[in-house]
Amino acid sequence: MSWLTVAYASRMGDRAVPKPWQGALDAWEGWLKASGAPPTTIGLRLYQLRRLALDHPDIRPWDVDLDHLVLWLAQHEHWRPNTRRSYRGALRAFYAWAVAAGHLDRSPAAALPRVKATRGLPRPIAEDVLRAAVGRADDRARLILLLAAYGGLRRAEIAHVRREDLHHDGYGWLLRVHGKGDVYRDVPLTGLLAAALLDLPGGWLFPSDRRPGRPLTPERVGRIASRLLPEGWALHTLRHRFATRVRDGGADIYVIAELLGHRNIETTRIYTRLAGDELRKAVTAAA
Repeated sequence: MSWLTVAYASRMGDRAVPKPWQGALDAWEGWLKASGAPPTTIGLRLYQLRRLALDHPDIRPWDVDLDHLVLWLAQHEHWRPNTRRSYRGALRAFYAWAVAAGHLDRSPAAALPRVKATRGLPRPIAEDVLRAAVGRADDRARLILLLAAYGGLRRAEIAHVRREDLHHDGYGWLLRVHGKGDVYRDVPLTGLLAAALLDLPGGWLFPSDRRPGRPLTPERVGRIASRLLPEGWALHTLRHRFATRVRDGGADIYVIAELLGHRNIETTRIYTRLAGDELRKAVTAAA
């Protein structure tokens, strides 16, 4: 079981997965791993199905029908549309696997109603908040903040950076980032960030103090950053800050998507905030 699977499971406290579900979820986890799904996806999907299992402890997964699933989704009225959409995707994926594996003839999740996705608003961290956090940070935490704010890295990408990922292309220093789905990208570094990395020894930038030879978990990286940030701000808002500043520098949406490691341009739009004066100038021009 991966560290992320354990992390998601820990959110449920001591509640064990009901026996009628345990074998099915173990088999599905193996299927997901065999398909090459990243640990983040596996952990999230198993967490979502465990929640379904815990709410239906006396029923086998193969006896769940469409009415069970619709009622279960409807009961969680507090879920935001994108959360509901994610759970729907997990249910459809699990029961599609059940059909492929011969446990069912038809998927009870195939007819679940569609959930319209909502586009979030960009939320770049305020510069004064970032400066204050960097000023309070120790060397390790400061580097985590800088990689997110000046390199646009996700917490999982930060966790897996090695000193050997730094290289020079004749124009400047770049960092080879291990992104989602085992997709790599090269991110150019500012002089400040490159200098900070060049001073470090080889190996993991953030070695774990609990797992010898391994890096910190992404969850731990996020917690280190969160301790330095005021309530309402998280490490991911530094990534929003990076995207917004790159856009303000004149880069188009395709360049920003490449730097962030996005496959979908629509995702990139969530990360970039237009400056207020640009919107005002546009309205004034229209008038």
